[in-house]
Amino acid sequence: MQQGTLMRKVKSKSWKKQRYFKLQDDCMTIWYQSKRTGKTESAFSISDVETVREGHQSEVLQSLAEEFPPERCFTIVFYGRRGNLDLIAGSAEEAQCWVQGLRQLIEPRSLTSALASFTWIRDWFQKADKNKDGRMNFKEVQRLLKMMNVDMNEDHALLLFQDADKSESGTLEGEEFVLFYKALTQRDEVVSLFQDFSEDGKKLTLLELVDFLRQEQLEDEGTEELAMELIDKYEPSETARARHVLSADGFLMYLCSPEGSIFNPQHRVLWQDMSQPLCHYFISSSHNTYLIEDQIRGHSSIEGYIRALKRGCRCLEVDCWDGPNGEPVVYHGHTFTSKIPFREVVSTLRKYAFKVGNPSLGSGCHRWPSVHGGDVAAVWGSDGSPAPQGAYSPSTILQELKHKILLKGKKIGRLEDMLDGPEDETHDVSDDDNGAEAEEERRRMKVGGSGWGTAGSKDKETLAQVLSDCVVYCKNVSFRGFQEARSRSRPSEISSLSEAKARKLIRDAGNEFVRHNTWQLTRIYPSGMRTDSSNYSPQEMWNVGCQIVALNFQTAGMEMDLCDGLFSQNGCCGYVLKPPFMRDEETLFNPSDPGSREGPGPITLTIQVISGQQLPKVSNSKEGAIIDPLVRVEIHGVPADQAHQETKYIENNGFNPRWDETLQFQLHVPELALVRFVVEDYDKTSRNDFVGQFTLAFANIKPGYRHIHLLSKDGTNIPPSSLFVHIRISK
Repeated sequence: MQQGTLMRKVKSKSWKKQRYFKLQDDCMTIWYQSKRTGKTESAFSISDVETVREGHQSEVLQSLAEEFPPERCFTIVFYGRRGNLDLIAGSAEEAQCWVQGLRQLIEPRSLTSALASFTWIRDWFQKADKNKDGRMNFKEVQRLLKMMNVDMNEDHALLLFQDADKSESGTLEGEEFVLFYKALTQRDEVVSLFQDFSEDGKKLTLLELVDFLRQEQLEDEGTEELAMELIDKYEPSETARARHVLSADGFLMYLCSPEGSIFNPQHRVLWQDMSQPLCHYFISSSHNTYLIEDQIRGHSSIEGYIRALKRGCRCLEVDCWDGPNGEPVVYHGHTFTSKIPFREVVSTLRKYAFKVGNPSLGSGCHRWPSVHGGDVAAVWGSDGSPAPQGAYSPSTILQELKHKILLKGKKIGRLEDMLDGPEDETHDVSDDDNGAEAEEERRRMKVGGSGWGTAGSKDKETLAQVLSDCVVYCKNVSFRGFQEARSRSRPSEISSLSEAKARKLIRDAGNEFVRHNTWQLTRIYPSGMRTDSSNYSPQEMWNVGCQIVALNFQTAGMEMDLCDGLFSQNGCCGYVLKPPFMRDEETLFNPSDPGSREGPGPITLTIQVISGQQLPKVSNSKEGAIIDPLVRVEIHGVPADQAHQETKYIENNGFNPRWDETLQFQLHVPELALVRFVVEDYDKTSRNDFVGQFTLAFANIKPGYRHIHLLSKDGTNIPPSSLFVHIRISK
């Protein structure tokens, strides 16, 4: 890779340009040179790469399948909205060289925070080492500090430099640089905590570690076994491990590990009861999944489905329309969005529906059912064949639906009638997602249509019967009120509501809405006015138990942070069990009246924000700019619990800011609360800039001294950036 490789960069069937790609000496950036012009420029940074896919795994490469074999093709997928890079190597060997090489380079991001920290400093070292001699003089060290968000007094920096320069050569190299880095990252607050429990101030004995785990971390089960496990796992000294003691370095590594995280590691895996009916779960859901940009002129792509599924999404939208040559296409009807073949969408869903979850959110196998909305509906087994009609009912428990794909859609008449025998045709079809599509359906019902959407004669036009007969489980129906829905009592039906209609129902009949969602599925979708693919807050919909709250996954922000935060638990399977009072058909709960919830009274959440570690710079900031970080803690839940508080800002220190501030919140319905930690760069003249965030359900919080490993705006890890906090929960 460092020698360079001539490959084809492809954007379409006709756009195929030869480029000379080369990995730079820093092992962090890839440059390319145009064969025609000879111009050299940066192609991408390793830190921007999410994953590498082999073969024909993009629309462009699929269109070139007959021209180029899969073993020469690969796709580089980037974080955020940046488009994929499709490349064709000259040989299968060259392709493998780049595929395996890139995977090796991006692998360190999955290391523990402590190890990631060393990877991080190595990368900065290589950037600051201007003359590439593997040594660093004091001027280069000053440059390094600026790059790392550190505004350090020059005299203090020089003192650290001289202490580390054991060879007195005026430069740092090898072990000297490690010494400098350890002095730079000295955590006084962690040292103080360590010494509070260490009798000699140098180590924690097994019993001292047990005391810390019980008194501060509130670990009350198998504490001695846990202490032994932590020493074996995180103590770097072999001698200390043999003596069953933990050094200060080992103590810090534990605090930075998954066991020292604010997120309960036991809740990262599948931990909830999966034997409940489908309507008893919140389901990770996306809107117009095929779009990766706006709703009017945006690009439709199978990439939207791949990204949503890898993010843990279990409910996807497939808008099917008649296409050329009788082949259906998927796009946002009556807009200028591009179209993709329905065949490619189905192929993509088959391939990715049950793959392993996103490691940045917690690994978990997507064995659980995936719900797909569109104009075709059926229940499909993992072998791709349809299940028998009526094989699944609304009371079917989630456990029985593993490895199944449930498709919902419109239907002529009742499912029960179809199973009993033929019936007269009827126009009982559901609401569509927005006004434009609903109007088109009405137009079609009046004048008829063809093929994929409708079929009929001059006298009577209906949905195509063959299409309708596919619907088994989730029949779309118009919502005409809670009383009518209850009188019909058909849990096999599902209604889709706009965010505005849902808000009105929450306002006017909160308890009825909660009861309705104990036995029937409800889907919420964004307003048609959100042409920019913005999102509404899903929290108010979850507060009344709506299961399928569809969001635009392509748009980063607080709304998607809440979605990721809720579904990052339970093995990232995309299903989260609703609390007991939202599964009881006779419940009295109303989110506007917290007192209606049965159970213990409110609890108090106390958060001491202690410090921050190696916070990232604001994107597109000026060279040499250093952030002034503050921390805001937000509570998202029922209206009575909605709150936020923030710390003061720390001037010119994104490397190791220290706040030591205590924030306190009262939670009336903790079962529905999400806690969002946001770091911002304070600006007194304009809006603060986003630095990082982490969101989790209150139920997943571990008390005690904990690290919060921050995520970027699009929900990806940014190691080793973190916050150090102390959590206390009391009644």
